[in-house]
Amino acid sequence: MAHPFPGRRFSWLRFSILAVIVAVLAFAGVTSIRQVQDTARAEAEGTPWFAGYADVTATPVFPMETTVGPGRDHVALSFIVAAADGRCLPTWGAAYTMDQAAADLDLDRRLARMQQQERDLIVSFGGQANQELALACGTVTELKNAYRSVIDRYKVTTIDLDIEGLALDDAGTGWRRAAAVAELQREIRDSDGSLAVWLTLPATTSGLTESGTDLVALFLKEGVDLAGVNIMTMNYGGSRDGGESMADASIRALTATHRQLGILYDQAGSPLGEQALWRKIGATPMIGQNDIRDEVFGLDDAQALNAFAVEQGLGRMSMWSLNRDTSCSVNYGDTGRVSDSCSGVDQDGLSYAALLAEGFTGNPGASAGAITVPEPTESIDPTDDPETSPYPIWNEDSSYPAGAKVVWHRNVYEAKWWTQGDVPDDPVLQESQTPWRLIGPVLEGETPIEVPKLPADFYPQWEAGTIYVKGDRVMLDGDAFEAQWWTQGDSPESALQNPGASPWRMIGEDEISRLLEEGPA
Repeated sequence: MAHPFPGRRFSWLRFSILAVIVAVLAFAGVTSIRQVQDTARAEAEGTPWFAGYADVTATPVFPMETTVGPGRDHVALSFIVAAADGRCLPTWGAAYTMDQAAADLDLDRRLARMQQQERDLIVSFGGQANQELALACGTVTELKNAYRSVIDRYKVTTIDLDIEGLALDDAGTGWRRAAAVAELQREIRDSDGSLAVWLTLPATTSGLTESGTDLVALFLKEGVDLAGVNIMTMNYGGSRDGGESMADASIRALTATHRQLGILYDQAGSPLGEQALWRKIGATPMIGQNDIRDEVFGLDDAQALNAFAVEQGLGRMSMWSLNRDTSCSVNYGDTGRVSDSCSGVDQDGLSYAALLAEGFTGNPGASAGAITVPEPTESIDPTDDPETSPYPIWNEDSSYPAGAKVVWHRNVYEAKWWTQGDVPDDPVLQESQTPWRLIGPVLEGETPIEVPKLPADFYPQWEAGTIYVKGDRVMLDGDAFEAQWWTQGDSPESALQNPGASPWRMIGEDEISRLLEEGPA
């Protein structure tokens, strides 16, 4: 039989080359498919977003409902913890129950105002101080119900679990926490809802601590669908090399966490590609002066960290905290000491929030209608009904001291200083031109809030001929006043009409509530 290719012999060399080419093409095809799948998975996680933390209970109160601008659209409210007496009761910073926060901080109304502005809210549980809920709630059901009460109250679809200290090291609470969240996610999913869960954990420049990786593994084992792991890129201590910038230390920490998460998802039987893993990582620097004195996260660090995060496609960027995003006043002598209300860095009018949020254009989708707000009426000037208003209706003939609250056109306003005749919603070019601050809308189902009043004989009645010295207290027309210096013949009413020049100050509602509990001094 004749050879089909006369004069040609089989060549092992040519065959080997062909086999290598086929193998390379096949590998390239598989790699390309995986890259496409990885990209698709990363995109499915959503557009990267930014939300700074706001300490709800810090003093002075951070006006998050009126503090807007780049990087301030979305807010992570912190922190929900157990009650101060150790009960399994969600509170804000162990200082306010949710009902108390609504009454004393007007929190529900302020959040409703943010909802009207289409700004998203996240609730953060835990934190460094106070007792984390899983330590106080003895069973999975108790803990799940505690979480659920907060989620239902504020109608959020994204929560953040900031686990550190004893709460992170206690393995028993780790399982209880993971099991409660897994059960909660299933219940919400069965009701056609969704709950995104982020773990916020401490890290060194080598990545998550052993307790941190153990907790992530527990959550994956229990079936929690983690939105991601947000690491605290701060307070590195000895793990940071001498002379290493805070940005470079943070980049090392994030890169190490990326490797760790890859292993954890592989071990959980849900391997993820490079891009998808980056999308499941967040970073939270402590802006300015850190708790460790020689660690200062400067404005240059913010820009460098942001550039890295955007390039890699991190899913989330946050910062601690929005309360601190300003230069300290000249009265704050030691900027190397951490402040709750300033960064310790001369920001020169710049905002850390704006720098860190650059390129993070996504929406966390956390707000699902935080508080029920009545539908606006068709009338341009909606009628205010005293029976459905929490505070008195504004009256142009009445005078209002600083801190007084009124209702006008179905919104609640608070006086920034003494005022009379100034319309609360009068349009002004600058906020400084109005004595009123808009807090938020009147909420559905509200009724007049009972204003605490002292008994008419709680202090002696004011008499024009009597000499009063600093600290003396009197009653006039049912209101209580305190002398600020020596006075005779000056009516306490002057405290309402011209408080800056009056020798009297009116005793406020918070002090009245305390006096009613304690009695007169």
